[in-house]
Amino acid sequence: MIKLKQILVATDFSDCSEHALRYACEFAEAFGAELHLVYVNEPPAAAYSEFGVGFVGVEGIEDDIKRGATAKLDALPGRKWQDKLTVSRAVLFGTPFIEIVRYARENDIDLIVLGTHGRGAIAHMLMGSTAEKVVRKASCPVMTVRPEAHEFVHP
Repeated sequence: MIKLKQILVATDFSDCSEHALRYACEFAEAFGAELHLVYVNEPPAAAYSEFGVGFVGVEGIEDDIKRGATAKLDALPGRKWQDKLTVSRAVLFGTPFIEIVRYARENDIDLIVLGTHGRGAIAHMLMGSTAEKVVRKASCPVMTVRPEAHEFVHP
């Protein structure tokens, strides 16, 4: 029998991520698993010095981003799930797929749930998608959820 004890859902606070979050919550409730909500901020390349040592420009920008993202994460997964699930939250900085895979490995995650985002063929060809890269690199199963996927139906 499959046992899921730790489920990670990565969010960028988009509608697609909210859809994936609903799936993750359903699985976490069904399996009695802990839900890990993760947001990864990828600073634009212009925010780094030419040596990639850190931010240049506005002091404390990383702290501001972390405060804002933490406030948004604290509101998730919403009232329906607050009393039903054990939830851990993390705000990370770096390349999203790398940080998601690293967090999953370090926290013994059994399932990663991600929303997919439609992009143009050229952008996808040049950059790939975070979800696709996580699927390739993760050491645990990854479930991708399309925004138009069917909803869970409760009798």
